[in-house]
Amino acid sequence: MRITRFWAAILLGIPLIYLVVFFVTPLCMVLADSFSNKAGELTFENYATVLGDIYYWEVLGYTLWLALVTCVATLLLGYPLAYYLTLVERRAFVKRLCFILILMPLFTSSIVRSFGWLVLLGREGLINDGLLMLGIIGRPLRLLSTQTAIIVGMIYVMLPFMVLAIASVLQNLNPSLREAARDLGASAFSTFLRVTLPLSVPGIVAGTLIVFTLSISSYVTPRIMSGGRSVVSSMLIYDQFLLVFNPFLGSAIAVVLLVTCFVLIIAYTLILERKPVRS
Repeated sequence: MRITRFWAAILLGIPLIYLVVFFVTPLCMVLADSFSNKAGELTFENYATVLGDIYYWEVLGYTLWLALVTCVATLLLGYPLAYYLTLVERRAFVKRLCFILILMPLFTSSIVRSFGWLVLLGREGLINDGLLMLGIIGRPLRLLSTQTAIIVGMIYVMLPFMVLAIASVLQNLNPSLREAARDLGASAFSTFLRVTLPLSVPGIVAGTLIVFTLSISSYVTPRIMSGGRSVVSSMLIYDQFLLVFNPFLGSAIAVVLLVTCFVLIIAYTLILERKPVRS
């Protein structure tokens, strides 16, 4: 059955309409609110408050730092796992089982996953109980409501995205390239550094971009794991909209976070695309 231009335009237009209605329109509304006040007047007061108060800069810096640490940690943990599953492990059953285990957290709400860490890291949780039974500690450790707890929870949530992004590139590499390097006398480590790693850069870039953008806007995990003691930008935005009932200031914070993320992503991609100048 041949699809006419009319139906093709409709099929292509549905995603575009969905994007405009549920993404572009709310984004424009947030942008408009960031330049407004309760009287509906045009004002830059919201941005003056956000950019002129050191507290908002500290929260933004902490948010970026948390996203960067999560990104680096998931890369260091995810690359070896993706490498093992795609280039080392030969048994199809083991590969499928590992990928199922990696994907399983994605089928569970982030709220449920975060509360699962509360059970593990609580003062009467499994980790403290285990350490007490072994006699390693004399009293329960304070594991929750710390930066370490937030980072652990963030890594757990973001790790599947990094693994899948890198694995999708590694599994499509031509094995003859590595075999040729070994035949020419390169060691396994040299083959990895000179052949495998450079060819897997697209997967690393995709994984780091996905993890960083998701981490910088994460709300549930930092809120639950910190117990409200640590504040990130998404928590400020939520509080301004639903607790303080000041959506105008919340919109300004959201726009600043969005612009900051956008600028960092552009800078990151431009740095990666720069080629060394040959003399």
